[in-house]
Amino acid sequence: MTITRSHPLSATLSLVMTLIALAGLYALLSADFLFVIQILVYAGAIMALMVFVIMLLNVKEIHLPPEKQIETRVLLALLFLSPIFFLVQRGITMQFGNAVFPQTQAGYGSIEAVGLALYRNHFFPFEVISILLLVALVGVVALAKRRA
Repeated sequence: MTITRSHPLSATLSLVMTLIALAGLYALLSADFLFVIQILVYAGAIMALMVFVIMLLNVKEIHLPPEKQIETRVLLALLFLSPIFFLVQRGITMQFGNAVFPQTQAGYGSIEAVGLALYRNHFFPFEVISILLLVALVGVVALAKRRA
């Protein structure tokens, strides 16, 4: 829904719904901390920032020329993807049909578990990403000062 909307504000609201659905998946996985962070940070703060920027820039609706033969394309896509979907679904059912899935561990998705995973198991990639973000921030400030 997000990429099919021509109006930027409705596309942003569709993205909000997608992020809320992702938060629901975190809740189903019993990852309470990730659920709360997803709602507060992404569906809340980031989306409010995006709506503010769209309204500030006064972005208008994009008018694209109508596509021809879209029904034929959709029909062909469904025709070719339906057997693939059926085979994948059948393979999953045959492999996991009577499987008993284990319960999540106690503390899964908690603040402590996320912190330990970041700083114990993935310390180096976490630091590389933070340095990359810092370099990007300095680059944006340098570009903004040069234009002003």
